Amino acid sequence: MPRRQGYALLIALVAGTAALAAAVAFAGSLLFSGPRATAAASTAPQGVARTPAAPAHSSGSWLATWAAAPVVGVSDPDQARDQSRRTIRNVVHTSAGGTQARVTLSNLFGTRPLLIDHVTVDTRPVTFDGAPSVTVAAGRQTVSDAVVVPVSADADLVVTLRTPTAEGPVTSHPNSHQTSYTEDERGTWSTTQWRYLTAVDVRGGAATATLVAFGDSLTAGTGSTTDANTRWPDTVADRLRGRYAVVNQGIGGNRLLREGIGPRALDRFERDVLGIAGAKTVVIALGVNDIQAFPQETDAMRITGALRTLTERAHARGMKVIGATLMPYQGYATWTPAQDAVRERVNTEIRAGGVFDEVLDSDLALRDPDHPRRLRPAYDAGDHLHLNDAGYAHLGALVDTDALLKAKATTDAL
Repeated sequence: MPRRQGYALLIALVAGTAALAAAVAFAGSLLFSGPRATAAASTAPQGVARTPAAPAHSSGSWLATWAAAPVVGVSDPDQARDQSRRTIRNVVHTSAGGTQARVTLSNLFGTRPLLIDHVTVDTRPVTFDGAPSVTVAAGRQTVSDAVVVPVSADADLVVTLRTPTAEGPVTSHPNSHQTSYTEDERGTWSTTQWRYLTAVDVRGGAATATLVAFGDSLTAGTGSTTDANTRWPDTVADRLRGRYAVVNQGIGGNRLLREGIGPRALDRFERDVLGIAGAKTVVIALGVNDIQAFPQETDAMRITGALRTLTERAHARGMKVIGATLMPYQGYATWTPAQDAVRERVNTEIRAGGVFDEVLDSDLALRDPDHPRRLRPAYDAGDHLHLNDAGYAHLGALVDTDALLKAKATTDAL
C-alpha cells in the first residue's frame, strides 16, 4: 500500500453501519475466545513448515518494524458501556517487511491486571504461549507468539485488540499523527491515540537491523500532516526502502533530565531504545525541552553530560550513536536570550565531538541564514519551534543512509 494511502477508507465503510460493527465485534468474541479457538490452536501444525519462503538474504532474527513509546496512563475517552463488545484498532505504519510478526502489549501505566482476549494482526489471530488471550500485570508488558502474516514495508498494518474487562488507566501514546479506531455497540470512533500496543516486530524479510529515532516532539512529528507519514523518521524509512528498519520513539514534550510528558529520557532509554528488537543504530535528538520548558535548565553541561551517558549505554550494547544539535526556536513563547545561549553552548559541545559518534547538524540545516536564532520560514510549522512536512523531509534527508546500508552489508557478510 503506498505511504499516503491510509486505512481510513476501509474503516469508513465499517463505520457506516454501527449495528454491523457491533455484530462483527460480538462474532469476534465467539471466534477468538471460545473453546473452539483453543482447540484449533492446540491442533494447528507448528514450526517452519507453515512459514512461507523467505526472500534471499532474509534474516531469521526479530527486528522492530514499528514502535511507539508508552507515554501516559489515561482514562479511556471511548470507554464502551459493554466492554466485551469494544474493539481497539491500532493503525500503524511499517518500515520493513517480513513473513512473520509479533506484537508487544504494555500495561505500564495500568494499576490492575489487564485481560486481552482478542488480538489480530491484519485479521490473523495472535496467541500468547499458545493461548488466544493473555493477562498483563500492572506495570508490565508481554510479547506475543509469532504469527504467520505477510508484512510489507511502507504499508499500514492494523493490530486489533479487545480488553473486555479493562479498568483503570489505559497505557497510551497520544498525538500519534495517525488515525486509529475503536468500535463498540454505538458505532466506530476515530482517535489519534495508540492504546496498549508499543511494538510490532517482523522476521523473514530483507532488513537485518533497526534504527531507533529517540527524541521529543520534533521526532514524534508535531506539526506534520496526520496520516501522511511525514515525520523525519518516516523520511529516513522511505529512503532506506525496507532494507533497514526504522522506529520512532519520540514523545512530545519529553525531557532528558526531568519528568515531563512521558518518563524522562534517561529512565526510558533502556526500554525504548536498548530493548528494541534488532536495534543497531540510534539517533538521539533531545535537550531543547530541558532548555525551553519550565523549570528551565541553565547548565549546558548537565544536558551534554546526560547525552554522553546515553551514548555510553548504547555503546555497551554495541550500537552506533548519531546525535542531533538543537534547533533554534526564537519566536516561541518561552524563548529568552539567556536560554538560547544555553542551547548554543550545548551545540558547541556536540560539534566539538566526544558526545556522539556522528553529528546530525539540524541547527545548521534548519535555521534561517539571515536570522540564525529562528527556524527557516519555509520549514516552520507556525509556532517557531516545530517543523512542517517540508522541514521534516529536510531533516530526514540529513541522515546518511548510504553509510547505514554499507555498515549493514559488512555486518551481514560476517
